[in-house]
Formats: sequence, structure tokens, C-alpha cells
Amino acid sequence: MRRWLAALIGLVLGLSLAAPVRAESYALAPMFKGHEFDKPVLLLPAPPDKVVAWYVVEQEGVIWRLAPDENGPHQTVFVDLRARIESGPNEAGLLGMALHPNFLENGRVYLSYTAKGSPLVSHIAMFVSRDGGRTLDETSETTVLTLDQPYSNHNGGHIAFGPDRKLYIGFGDGGSGGDPKGFGQNPNTLLGKLLRLDVDGAAPYAIPPDNPFAMGGARPEIYATGLRNPWRFSFDRVNGALWLADVGQNEWEEINLVTAGSNYGWNIREGAHCFDADACRTEGLIDPVAEYDHDEGCSVTGGFVYRGRALPALWGAYVYGDYCSGTIWGLFPKSDADVFSTGANPRAWSFEPPRVLIERGPNISSFGEGLDSELYVLDHQGGRVFRIVGEK
Repeated sequence: MRRWLAALIGLVLGLSLAAPVRAESYALAPMFKGHEFDKPVLLLPAPPDKVVAWYVVEQEGVIWRLAPDENGPHQTVFVDLRARIESGPNEAGLLGMALHPNFLENGRVYLSYTAKGSPLVSHIAMFVSRDGGRTLDETSETTVLTLDQPYSNHNGGHIAFGPDRKLYIGFGDGGSGGDPKGFGQNPNTLLGKLLRLDVDGAAPYAIPPDNPFAMGGARPEIYATGLRNPWRFSFDRVNGALWLADVGQNEWEEINLVTAGSNYGWNIREGAHCFDADACRTEGLIDPVAEYDHDEGCSVTGGFVYRGRALPALWGAYVYGDYCSGTIWGLFPKSDADVFSTGANPRAWSFEPPRVLIERGPNISSFGEGLDSELYVLDHQGGRVFRIVGEK
């Protein structure tokens, strides 16, 4: 009975029940067999309680909950918000979800979505689950922040709580192409920025006093600037480093290590290259830690630093992919000191050239990280969820 229960929980939670594999190559193993989703964009584990569960977010506005059952994962609707979400434009819809660090006590869930109506407006909203995470009360919505979108693309939309318990929010540059309104470098708009809010302070949020512009110089919500369309960021579970993937224009996709107050260059530069000019300023702009051109893909999807146990050769590498080519890379630090470093400046870290882990995969809309730090991949067009596994 105990072995059956452990296997069942492992199926849903993604625990590493098998012996570790020191793999030289990697593959994708299907998860949630018999369950497919409509344009999945996010996979989140529920905090451990009496029942182990996953949440799968669909772009059109449905969030599914999968929990253990005698016959495998049992899929139920967590919430259906399609009536209030605009998902017609390719990059619009329900784009982000974050569970409050005290979710098991307060039931608070934060969502990022574009609302129905014209013009397009991005909403960051708080909802409450009143039944221990089984469903979300759609009538409980409280608006945290709204942002008008001048065009239909580059909506960003990822949100996550950092190890500091602050809510981080990514927004694109407002859309069109080439940032025609210069929002990426405009300190007076939240477009093209990464924000940091204290949602446990004054309603609807407070400005953390240690935000880089809390005392002026730019909008106080801003944590980092110069972004085109940040699509997925994450925090390293060991050292807290903030990794962010920024989707490029026509030539370069980039991976950034984000620090407070930094400017990542858009639209002066695309990656580490001048954009639309033979020469451009570089002072005050931060280079990406990795980039690739459009011979290798066309739209980067950010992932996680691997901290699981099943794939020890991958430990400490930042794993990311491309939506178009399906390629998955690992970015490995040159020094173990970088892997374990806490509090050090990530800009001083050095990395080996990115290694291809999986040459051709699905349309990767997002990566997921289990409570055990194993990594997962969402297939946007195929509607499936995979786990990254090793091949001996």
C-alpha cells in the first residue's frame, strides 16, 4: 500500500523515485498521461499539504488542477475566467499565476491577464481560494495593478514571488516592432520593465523601500529596465539569483541575470548588439549572459536553474529553450563558487558556452519546476506536459 501511494504521488508531483542518472544526453518523458490541454502556458506545483497537486494554466483563461487518484491524476477545473480574458491576439490571454508564500494559510492567488475590451489592458489581480486550493473563487478578484497596452503584442505577463516574498512582474515594451514609442528606455512607464511590489503592505500594494527607484529617478515600482518582452523569469533555489529570458526582435534572443536598477539595453541594443544602428552607446547597459541568433530559434522561453537529484550532471545549470525550434540548452557555470554563491554579484560569474541538451522538442511555452526541483516542459501547440529525463 505504501509503495503504491508513493508511486502515485510521484506520478503527480514528479518526485525522483528512480535512481539518479548521470546522463550525457536528455529526453522528454510524457507527464499526466491521458491528459492534454489547450495552449498551456504555465505549470505550478501546489505547496505540499494533505493532497499533492499541480496547476496547469491555459492561455484562454482556464486553470486546471491535477491531484492523485486511484486511476491516475484527477483533473478538475480550478477556475474558468474565459468570460473576462482577451486571448485573441497571439500574445494575449491568461499569462501568469503565482501562489502567495502563505497560500496554505490565506489562499491568495495572483494572476496576470489581458482583459476583454478595447484598448487592451493588462491586469494583475488577486483572487482567493476558500477550499484549500481545490477551486478559486472568481468573485473574489481584487485589482492590484492595470497597464494599458498600446498594441496587441509584447504583453509579457509572467509573475512570481521572490525569496524576499515580493511580487515580481514582467511587462513587454508595449508591442508593435522595434519599440516605436521608446518605452523600454522610458523611466516614466512600466512598459518594458520588471517590477517589484510588496503586496503584503498597503492595499493594493506598497513600494519596497529598497527598490532601486523608491526615492526617485523612475517609477518606484521598477526593479529593472530595458526589456523588450520578458517571457519567463525564475529564482535560483540555492543562491536566489534572478534569471530572465527576453524575446528578441529579428536577430538575437537573450538570457539575463537581473540585478536591481540594471538596464538591459532594449531598444538601444538587441542582445549584446546595436539595434538598428552601426554604433550605439554601451555605457550603463548590461550584457546578457547568453544569447543566440535566429539560425537556432526565434523566441526564447526562460527556464530554471536545475537543483534536482535525478540528473546530477545537470545540477547548477540554467535550463532554457526556444519556442520555434524546440531546442533546449543548459548554461553551466565555469566555477562551483558561482553555483553556491549567495549574496555575490552575479555579473562577476562566468559560464561555459551553452550546451544543447535536447536538439528538437515541442513549441515550448514554459518550463515548470517541481517542489523537488525536477524540471518540466509545456508544449503550447500539442497541449502536453513533459518531464526532462536523462538517457544513459
